[in-house]
Amino acid sequence: MNVLLKKFTTPFETVPFNEIKPEDFLPAVKEAIATAKGRIAAIKANTAPETFENVMEALEAASPEVDLISGIFFNLHSAETNDKIQEIAKEFSPLLTDFGNDISLDADLFKKIKKVWDHKDNFNLTAEQKMLLEKSYKSFVRNGALLNDAQKEKMREISSRLSTLGLQFGDHILKETNEYVMLVDNKEDLKGLPEDVAEAAATTAKEKGHEGKWAFTLQYPSVIPFLTHASNRELRKKLWLANSTKGFKDGETDNKAIIKEIASLRHQKANLLGYESHAHFVLEERMASNPKTVFEFIENIVNHATPAAIKETEELRAYAKKLDGVEDLQKWDTGYYAEKLKNEKFQVNDEMLRPYFKLENVIDGVFQVAKNLYGLTFQQRFDIPVYHEDVKTYDVLDENGKHVSVFYADFHPRAGKRGGAWMTSFRGQKVDQGVQVRPHVAIVCNFTKPTATKPSLLGFDEVTTLFHEFGHALHGMLADTKYESLSGTNVFWDFVELPSQILENWAYEKECLDLFAEHFETKEKIPAELIKKIKDSSSFLEGRATLRQLSFATVDMAWHSANPASITDIEAFESNSMGKMDFLPAVQGTSISTAFSHIFAGGYSAGYYSYKWAEVLDADAFEFFKEKGIFNREVAKKFRDNVLSKGGSQHPMDLYVAFRGQKPNPDALLRRAGLLHK
Repeated sequence: MNVLLKKFTTPFETVPFNEIKPEDFLPAVKEAIATAKGRIAAIKANTAPETFENVMEALEAASPEVDLISGIFFNLHSAETNDKIQEIAKEFSPLLTDFGNDISLDADLFKKIKKVWDHKDNFNLTAEQKMLLEKSYKSFVRNGALLNDAQKEKMREISSRLSTLGLQFGDHILKETNEYVMLVDNKEDLKGLPEDVAEAAATTAKEKGHEGKWAFTLQYPSVIPFLTHASNRELRKKLWLANSTKGFKDGETDNKAIIKEIASLRHQKANLLGYESHAHFVLEERMASNPKTVFEFIENIVNHATPAAIKETEELRAYAKKLDGVEDLQKWDTGYYAEKLKNEKFQVNDEMLRPYFKLENVIDGVFQVAKNLYGLTFQQRFDIPVYHEDVKTYDVLDENGKHVSVFYADFHPRAGKRGGAWMTSFRGQKVDQGVQVRPHVAIVCNFTKPTATKPSLLGFDEVTTLFHEFGHALHGMLADTKYESLSGTNVFWDFVELPSQILENWAYEKECLDLFAEHFETKEKIPAELIKKIKDSSSFLEGRATLRQLSFATVDMAWHSANPASITDIEAFESNSMGKMDFLPAVQGTSISTAFSHIFAGGYSAGYYSYKWAEVLDADAFEFFKEKGIFNREVAKKFRDNVLSKGGSQHPMDLYVAFRGQKPNPDALLRRAGLLHK
């Protein structure tokens, strides 16, 4: 029997990765879909009067096998892919899209849901049951349940095509990222690079058959340190251009036509459902509600950040000219001169900090934070199967030693893994027939690898990334709802970043850093003056950083808040959308959109603003912790009980107010960023 369809006999029923072969996935998902369809047929065939239990709960429980198998597959597709899995995805993804459409466009099933919806006041539902009903009913309507047959057929075609295009987009970016190598054969060209970056580049070159040279790639731990530290301006330009032209160079990995088609199909789909644009459709189910609110939100912060950003850019220009006689500051220069200027102003840089942030110590640090706040302990396990030898597994226990979750951690880049960092889960939390099913949660990152002479030492950005993803993981691990579809991170998109972004704040606090930041060789604790410098420098060039993030949000909204049919020249379109937020010369032949995986392959379409939106929430929420003490158990309990454990079982603003006692104040973010003076 197919291993994916059997009850897993591993510890905690974890995924038996050691037994799964790529060819297991298609037959397994086909059988799982057939089983789920049988359960749905039984819901429709039931002649008893419609109730919440025999319709909504039965539907919620209809397809756990499909969810499990697809979850495993797409996690591997992101974290440990290969040609075989990418080939299977071309059939696997449309199968799931068709299955989703078969359910959401099933007129007889929707009739039953509508009956429960129309009589909801007769059922004496709990708040969570009301939310499940509302979410399900709206989901059917938003997926076309009220359309006629011809419109439904059109919806199916659009959905199926979109799933294929999203995969193609991601595959193109992964291929370009993996294939690009900038070889350096002159040691002089490494000037300015930290020793460990040069050592890692030598290792990469050796792995690629170029022993004695240095290889730089478009993987984050390679490209970012090079652009930040390499004094060879021409090579910085070369690597920056390679990174900024992904998906934009014609040829087989070109994404220009793909993104135009994706945007066009999304717009058509929204129109079909009666919405003005894709953004109007998406934002109806967000805290922000509509595009107008998002544009006003962006504009408010842009107005505060622009004067600072102009001043910061002029300061960088003057500094580059003074230091190296650079007359024309370019985009491949900013990281380099920003790092030098920051070092000069604050006497702090990543290379001074890295020795205090050995990866294993930072992991211990986030575990200690989780213990201090929520009483959790993490026991490493060696008997849980993993999909790659780099992956570590943990049994997460509460204060009473009771099992809370399984936690997977996967930290280093490799060819089969997409770039970036993310949290995901292999099993969600739910209560199944009275039994509490605990979640299996993972975080996946791309941190600097250990070398022959040094352990993995993180830059401070990587430290905050680890805290960020671990914040998402806590949201998944501490979930405590009845229904899996409302559990953990299944919340409004502009609320999902609150648990992750709030945890980043701890990484700047002495009380937290003292728990784990020690020199990897001398074991000396991180000096207090270094912590002060981290904090003092945290809002360095914040105006520019804020505008950069909001420029991405603006491009996203520009693609999705109006008919994209008029977008012919992507470069000109991007320049019109966000030109006023960029004070450096435009570089011909480059594009953000063609490699903007968040919005074209990652579910953030018309949602990229949510990072800044959630920053308002996290800055306001952290002020509450600061008032009471960053490890105050009472405040932590309020955050756990009202935010982390509740998932999407209530409206996020209600949850936030229950935690904070008031709505979030946008000034908290501006204060923290140094863009609003007290």
